[in-house]
Amino acid sequence: MNFVVISPNYPESYWMFCRGLKENGAKVLAIVDTPYNQLKQELKEYCDEIYVVKSFHDYDEMIKACGYFTFKYGKIDWIESNNEAWLDLDARLRDDFNVKTGFSLERIEELQSKSQMKKYYKEANVPVADYKVLHTLQDGLDFANKVGYPLVMKPDHGVGASMTYKIMNAEQLESVYMQTKDHVMILEQYIDGDVFTLDGICDENEDIRYLNSLEYVGNCMDSVLYQQSIGCFTTLEISDECRDIVQRTIHAFKIKNRFFHCEFFRLNHDVQGLGEKGRIFGLEVNFRPPGGFCPDLMNYAGELDVYRLWAEVILKQQASYSKLRRYSAGFVGRRNSIKYRYTVKEIQDMFKEELIDILYLPEAIAAAMGDVAIVAKFTSPSRRDEFFKVALKRKDRL
Repeated sequence: MNFVVISPNYPESYWMFCRGLKENGAKVLAIVDTPYNQLKQELKEYCDEIYVVKSFHDYDEMIKACGYFTFKYGKIDWIESNNEAWLDLDARLRDDFNVKTGFSLERIEELQSKSQMKKYYKEANVPVADYKVLHTLQDGLDFANKVGYPLVMKPDHGVGASMTYKIMNAEQLESVYMQTKDHVMILEQYIDGDVFTLDGICDENEDIRYLNSLEYVGNCMDSVLYQQSIGCFTTLEISDECRDIVQRTIHAFKIKNRFFHCEFFRLNHDVQGLGEKGRIFGLEVNFRPPGGFCPDLMNYAGELDVYRLWAEVILKQQASYSKLRRYSAGFVGRRNSIKYRYTVKEIQDMFKEELIDILYLPEAIAAAMGDVAIVAKFTSPSRRDEFFKVALKRKDRL
């Protein structure tokens, strides 16, 4: 079983995917864009061979790397990165090397379209916000007249909250349209709701073998656009309703043998035409683990190893973990630009029993998750809520 792993050197913890693959019998062939002598020793130990390229953006280099592996080890069985930035690259290489264990480029481009996602959510009988793909400014004005303001405008294909705008009136709609008219943008009805995720691993039958849920404190859009603090935590329980909704979603999207990261809205109050408080709407589906160090939060929450579990599910169609004690693991992402009431050291002292780690994040992750992440785990919602209240309190909001 020849498994080519793209970019297991970033994020830093992704070397553990290689460990899981190696322990489950795969020949692990890595392609990295970092000099060999700068790689973590653990990554080197769990790879059969590592091929260094100057850039993942140089497709000729990537072809040469996979061609070399094919020449030396035989046909490639898997190509995967588990990284949003390289999903298209993974798929393009699969097409060129006749690898059938993941999405083709045509399929991944369809599934990454936010407007196409709506179709599959509807197939799963999961409601979505009304929307319009913009071709002209008049398209947007007509849609606004139909559903009213506020609206949300974002790229039909896009990652994270970049180029996302909350539109309050016709003048702002025209202004943003003119700024973004060279891109394919989607305009959506604004839903006043809390975002939560249902994330996990599914097998070759599209059946979920592991499931986790994240709730946010703040939201990613405001974190990126306005450089605000943010936080999230794994829930102590997942309702049967949510389990049913996400399994229907996975079947509708025909996701198999991979991680998934599904985002949903939950209405904050009754809304005429949308439904009652608590109604769940589909937002987006991503075909990789949740970002940054969220896989580690899953590990802390369930006392397991999702890196190993992913490899076991996709290679052996097994999920041999025991649900032991369930924690709520979370983090607070703080900004260097914000003055907080309590220092990191003071928070460490106040929550020393629950604290797991203090992480100083690289720029690429810090944009969405904060400059300093304080990671902790809890057995009770009340103690967890106290942690977020203390860690996010500002000096100017005593």
